[in-house]
Amino acid sequence: MARRSGVSVATVSRVFNTPEVVSQQTRQLVLGIAAEVGYLPNESARTLATKKSNMVGLVWDTDHRRPGWRHPFLQDILVALKSALSAHGLHLLMLAPDQSPGLDREQRFLRAVQRHNVDGVVIIDNGSRDPAVLALADATVPCVALDLRYTGPTCTYITSDNAGGGRLAAQHLIARGHRRIATITGPLPAYPAVERLDGFRTALAEAGLALADDDIVSGDWYLDSGRAAMRQLLTRDPRPTAVFAAGDEMAVGALRAAHEAGLRVPDDIAIIGFDDIEVAALIPPGLTTVAQDKTGIGTAAAEALLAMLPGTAAAPEPTALPTELIVRGST
Repeated sequence: MARRSGVSVATVSRVFNTPEVVSQQTRQLVLGIAAEVGYLPNESARTLATKKSNMVGLVWDTDHRRPGWRHPFLQDILVALKSALSAHGLHLLMLAPDQSPGLDREQRFLRAVQRHNVDGVVIIDNGSRDPAVLALADATVPCVALDLRYTGPTCTYITSDNAGGGRLAAQHLIARGHRRIATITGPLPAYPAVERLDGFRTALAEAGLALADDDIVSGDWYLDSGRAAMRQLLTRDPRPTAVFAAGDEMAVGALRAAHEAGLRVPDDIAIIGFDDIEVAALIPPGLTTVAQDKTGIGTAAAEALLAMLPGTAAAPEPTALPTELIVRGST
């Protein structure tokens, strides 16, 4: 190809590896010939030459044993993340922990990062604070965590204003005239679950309302836990007139339990969720929810990682994206 284009082999290499140092005319010439002959650069050789893999490792520790592990909120974030990285020529690689015998648990993901020579890591975790995941935050590889307060020299996190969203939910229910209000939390002490509960509780207190211990039932973000939690809340006497579920899948489960108990939503009991997943607008009577910017979270994670990828930049400050109340028929 160098002979056909009339340039050196080194120039051809620069066109594919460091195109910014080659003139536009030369780039177009070499790329045109490459297209004619069907040439594709060898990614393995490129990695060896540039010491960059153009791969971003994804640690997705969301407890795959759950029947509903493909949580729609996480899927939406992943699509946005992949799209933003692809626009910069980066690919996502799902990382599994290295299971080599004798390897310390804390080193399992670090070893996987080293084996695959990834340029950076994105963490979507279940909030368990696994030592093998935590070790990534202390490593030198650029790292971005989603909804987890992981920080380090080259690690930052992206989240939503979870406390503010919890406040929005409480304020909306109070404005609707509700005074006996309960909540179904996410798995405590997961960071977003704690923040949403704190914001919700604060807004109730500001209105002179208390949240008793038995007004709080923990879920796990998934539908079945919301259904079970709502059944528990409905045994209270007097039962709550409104329930804030800290995740939409749990809110859908709560709606199902309310219907199974013969209750009308919102006439007998109001329900509000958090996330604004696609199904929230589709199920009757339409789920009122606190919307997160799912595309924004994925895009912000990619941008934070890209800012660190030269290998010398410090981690940017954590980012908390705003939330928005979406009012539908369930309240």
